[in-house]
Amino acid sequence: MTSDLPSAMRAVEISAPGGPEVLRLTERPVPRPGPGEIVIRLAFAGVNRPDALQRAGLYNPPPWASDLPGLEGAGEVAAIGPGVSGWAVGDQVCALLPGGGYAEYVATPAAHALPVPAGLGLKAAACLPETFFTVWSNVFMRGGLKAGERFLVHGGSSGIGTTAIQLAHAFGARVFATAGSPEKCAACARLGAARAINYREEDFVEVLRAEGGADLILDMVGGEYLPRNVKALADEGRLVQIAFLQGPKVALNFAQVMMRRLTITGSTLRPQSDLAKARIAEQLRATVWPLIDSGRVAPVIDSDYPLAEAQSAHERMESSAHIGKIVLSI
Repeated sequence: MTSDLPSAMRAVEISAPGGPEVLRLTERPVPRPGPGEIVIRLAFAGVNRPDALQRAGLYNPPPWASDLPGLEGAGEVAAIGPGVSGWAVGDQVCALLPGGGYAEYVATPAAHALPVPAGLGLKAAACLPETFFTVWSNVFMRGGLKAGERFLVHGGSSGIGTTAIQLAHAFGARVFATAGSPEKCAACARLGAARAINYREEDFVEVLRAEGGADLILDMVGGEYLPRNVKALADEGRLVQIAFLQGPKVALNFAQVMMRRLTITGSTLRPQSDLAKARIAEQLRATVWPLIDSGRVAPVIDSDYPLAEAQSAHERMESSAHIGKIVLSI
């Protein structure tokens, strides 16, 4: 049903490629649900690095997606499209979004929505989808992390990092994390990192080699970290690349990859098929949501900003001063 939806909504758009100042409050038509979709009346939306890349003109949305930024959010189901079962108008959900999260309403495939975990409010639930889909699919599905393995995550105090630390620890891995200050390292340790490495003072390669090498590394830095990651891996170790904050191009000695039987892989979430994302959602609901329900895993929230102050939220994120997630209040 769509008859109860208003015709217009507040939204934040990218007025032109550029810095945080190009984010502009505007009015847009309220989306209607297509087949297999729901429309969510958002209460909160998560802010993520891909939003900033899209704003800068470096990460174009797929042709079928909204041009508005925003890849995750939480709120109430406001309308249901043809062929949708399992959800009803009024249900509280959080969802991975194809785009459009910086708005009062958003349409998304119903299979990419998950129930708000027990004891979690909508603000915390809005922090779950993008990071948990990313971490689960890359660390566990693609990276094959197992209990007892040594796992290194770079950017341990980021939204991805705080999620990866908790999940890897919960599933029995020995977790190492890099971060850039004593405060951030302390936060990583509280979340379950056996060793937090201040990359300004220590060499993570030396630390991991002394421990026998990492069985799995999750990296979003790239650049000169790529050859260093190869050195930090144990024989037959795996490197999963999910972003390139320092760029994707670097000289790499592939003889080491061959001789030590290393695996280098990676993925981005947004371009994957709706079916692939639905399968990740199914695994999260069965395997990870019980950990959140029980309080063993929870999102770490750094700060929240009103929708109209999305510029300030982006400035906070790009300062890298935050620990955990930044949220927009819709």
